Order: sequence, then C-alpha cells, then structure tokens
Amino acid sequence: MGHLFSPLKLRDLTIPNRIFVSPMCQYSSPDGKANNWHYVHYGSRAVGGAGLILIEAVAVTPEGRISLKDLGLWSDEHAASLTAMIAFIKEQGSTVGIQLAHAGRKAAVKPPWLGGQPLDSNNHGWQPIAPSPIPFAPGHQTPREATAEDLDKITRQFAEATHRALKAGFQIVELHAAHGYLLHQFLSPLSNCRKDEFGGSIENRVRFPLHIAKLVREIWPANLPMFVRISATDWVKGGLSLEQSLEFCQQLKLLGVDLIDCSSGGLVPDAIIPAGPGFQVPLATKVKNKIDIATGAVGLITDPAQAEQIIATELADAVLLGRKLLDDPYWSLHAARVLGENHPWPVQYERANS
Repeated sequence: MGHLFSPLKLRDLTIPNRIFVSPMCQYSSPDGKANNWHYVHYGSRAVGGAGLILIEAVAVTPEGRISLKDLGLWSDEHAASLTAMIAFIKEQGSTVGIQLAHAGRKAAVKPPWLGGQPLDSNNHGWQPIAPSPIPFAPGHQTPREATAEDLDKITRQFAEATHRALKAGFQIVELHAAHGYLLHQFLSPLSNCRKDEFGGSIENRVRFPLHIAKLVREIWPANLPMFVRISATDWVKGGLSLEQSLEFCQQLKLLGVDLIDCSSGGLVPDAIIPAGPGFQVPLATKVKNKIDIATGAVGLITDPAQAEQIIATELADAVLLGRKLLDDPYWSLHAARVLGENHPWPVQYERANS
C-alpha cells in the first residue's frame, strides 16, 4: 500500500485514508438546516472514496453566519437535519467531521455568486460583532466591538454547538480559526486592537481562541479527535506571522488538539498571496516539525502523485482537497487507479473500475 491510501489513527479513530474533503461553504441553506443539496454533495464525496468528509463552516449562532444561507447548529432542529447525511457518509466507509465557526466581522454578506456585498438592515442584514470596530474592507459594515458579555455568550454558543455535533453523530470536530473569521480576528493584530486581556501581545490575542478550544476539547469525548484550522500567516506585514501561529499551535497541542489544518490568508482583502501548486504545504510542514503534531496540507493540491509525495515524504499527515473535489467527486477513486492502489469501489460502480 502507498502512503496516500494508508490509514491515519488519531486517538481511537482510524481514518481509512489521507484524503480529506476540505470544508467548503455551500451557501445553500435558507433556514440553516441541511437539505437535499448537502446530502448529495457530501454523500457523493463519500461514495467517491475520501477518507474524511469535513462538513463546511457551520455557524454556532445566526449572527455568526457569513450569509443568510449558511448551515447552522444553533438549535436541536439544525442538528437533526444532519443525522441522515451523517449516517450515509459512514455507510460508505468514510469518517465524518464538522467545522464549527463564527464569521465575526465577515458576517452578513451575500453569497459569492451574488457578488458577496454586505447586507444592511434593509436586506435582512445585521451588524456584525468583532474584537475591534474595524470593517473587513471599504464598504463593509463597521462591526460592534465584543463586550465581555458578548464573549460569554459566544462561548456558550460554541459549547452548545459542540454538544449538538456530538449528539448528531460526528466523529471529528474542527474549530475554525482561519480565513479572517472571528477567532482569526482575535489572533491578528490587524483586526484586534483591544486594550483588555484579549488584545495587544500575542499571549493576549490567543487567549479567547484558546478559551474556546479548551472548552470544545473538554466537551468532545477523549477518544475522538479534535482539529483546528488556522491561517498560519496573514501574508501582510504587521499581520499574524508564522512564528506567532507556531506559538498558538503549541498551546493548542497542550490543550489536546490532535491535528492542525494549515491554511493561510483571508483576514484582509488586499493581501498578496503567492498562490501556486501546493503553496501552503511548507506551512503544514513547519507546524508538523516544530510542534510535533499532525497536520493537514491544503491549497491547490490537484495531482495524485503530488498528494502521494506530500504524505510519503512526511510533509504533512493528510491532504485536504477543495476545488479539485468540487470538480471531481470521485477524485479519490481515480487517484487510487493512477497510483496503482487496490482501493475498493462501491459495488454499484464496480463495472466502471477498469
């Protein structure tokens, strides 16, 4: 067996291979609940052989949605809408995880295919909340600075969502602390100008994200893994640096986080990001080697040989595919064929395995 299709054991859970579906917002839920689109979208990638299906950023509160059509987990009814999909994914042999999120100052915008512009109160919008009253970009709403009471409320919302995710049947929980959303906003000095214990030094800026991570880890069963997605760098001078992210990751490891999902950017719209094939893999490698923790590499990983090389040379412990799995839900099966792996196809599709 090659490396890409070898199992990955984290705590008591064994993920059947190292191909993970990267959490990708679908903006397709008018009421925050999963529907047929989600069932088919995620189910197809499980049928297609991915080892782990990570469900898109799920808002822990209505005010934490990016758009009006984000998935949510702020009620038991939202959790119930996910259970049939979760069961189907497991039936296909895949592991299933969920990404819990709060959009912070990037909340209340239209879906990307409608332009992504901010929603105001005349268009069912709301005022976002953030560490500091700094808008994401010109033309976006100025967020309200979170008070101590707000942070207590958000903490409860993450806790309640974690309980619901476990009850619904998820096997992995991932905390979203990347891409310019709320927890990343606390981490970066570009978006966090607070004068209290949550702002200023990196030791203070990590305080609230670590508080949420600790709470989620305490709720999540000790035998099941927890991930955190980070933006390892803002790609902007004066922003969050890789060195600061390494400090954050060291603390996450001490809390019992099992894997760091290494992305980058997203905090400000004018960052110059050197995107190219596998451009974020070195970030995952640095975190893996410096912190001695499992990492996932994400970003323009498209070729089976490229993915195999990342795992075989221990640059990361898993690869997370986004756009490529949108293009081809069965990429994992096709990659196995290219790499000469005897990866089982669904019996219904076996006649095509030639």
